[in-house]
Amino acid sequence: MRIVIAEDSVLLLDGLTRLLTAEGHDVTGYRTADELVAVLGDPDADLPDLLLTDVRMPPTHTDEGLRAAVHLRGLHRGLPVLVLSQYVEARYARELLAADARGLGYVLKDRVADVDDFLDALARVAAGGTVVDPEVVAQVFARSRRSTLDALTPRERDVIGLMAEGRSNAAIAERLVIGLPAVEKHVTSILTKLDLPPDASDHRRVLAVLRWLEDAPTNGTPR
Repeated sequence: MRIVIAEDSVLLLDGLTRLLTAEGHDVTGYRTADELVAVLGDPDADLPDLLLTDVRMPPTHTDEGLRAAVHLRGLHRGLPVLVLSQYVEARYARELLAADARGLGYVLKDRVADVDDFLDALARVAAGGTVVDPEVVAQVFARSRRSTLDALTPRERDVIGLMAEGRSNAAIAERLVIGLPAVEKHVTSILTKLDLPPDASDHRRVLAVLRWLEDAPTNGTPR
């Protein structure tokens, strides 16, 4: 498959290129996020089968690579992206994960066990799967989890607890003996309080449940 790599480290870019070329892939590399966006930022760009990017790239070496990935995913909805980095940049990682997790991965370099695991992650993301390191999830939600969950009303806690059980809005309404419009209102309020973007609502629901389950020991069981 055709793979584009965005990585400012000459040694790592060369190593990844050699590895993936040996596996039969067609690889193109860029050392800055600006170069990457210049090539793939056109709405009619010839897209690769996968974008593999680092987070920290020139000129500031903070979050250029991840911001470029968020931008390109917004422009090209079907573009598979695997972020491979030593760092978790919580703000843009959260935005990337909240939009649509299909064809998306975020893997920490020092937690890749071996080459086969890495190649498997590439293949899964390119095929539309999701590969996200648990440490990424933990860091993305750690900053805001406590305050936002505390903001939920008791009824909203009941609703999100039942969402975590996989119940539909109709089933939640029946369980809590309230109307369906009331459940929908509570769900909307929950998503708003958890500061999840307004698009891709199905995935927002999953992210809301993930955040709730992360704090499960103190949540209790919905009545």
